[in-house]
Amino acid sequence: MTKTAAMKVTTPSDRELVMMRMFDAPRGMVFDALTQPDLVRRWLLGPPGWTMPVCEIDLRVGGQYRYVWQNADDRKMGMGGTFKEIVRPSRIVATEVYEDYWTGGETLVTTELVETHNQTTLSTTVRYASREARDAALKMGATKGLEASYHRLEELLKA
Repeated sequence: MTKTAAMKVTTPSDRELVMMRMFDAPRGMVFDALTQPDLVRRWLLGPPGWTMPVCEIDLRVGGQYRYVWQNADDRKMGMGGTFKEIVRPSRIVATEVYEDYWTGGETLVTTELVETHNQTTLSTTVRYASREARDAALKMGATKGLEASYHRLEELLKA
């Protein structure tokens, strides 16, 4: 087993945010954890104190997904989108729109999984509608919530 991997965040263009993280698991397992509702709602929770009462995934090109998170103060945050490309177990491309529209509109999210020696590098590229939208996502701490979620994903993959 490797020690806990850190998430690497880069901004390769004025509208893109790339988040990379290695997991000590085969990519088929990681792909399942990204696409099966019963697994997604166990790890994709953001900062501590949030739950995911809604997790709907229709995993097919043209299929839609929707997530709603809720915290202890009953604050809710929802988002969803449409799957554009699915190549099991290596690639998912989908649109993403938050219901309270803080991202400045629709984003395009490309998730790629590369396996080497039973370890999977998960790379997520988010292409925002504008540089301002990308910068706002960074400022609000979106990567911190994902980093907390990835820690939970690592624990789930070990179990």
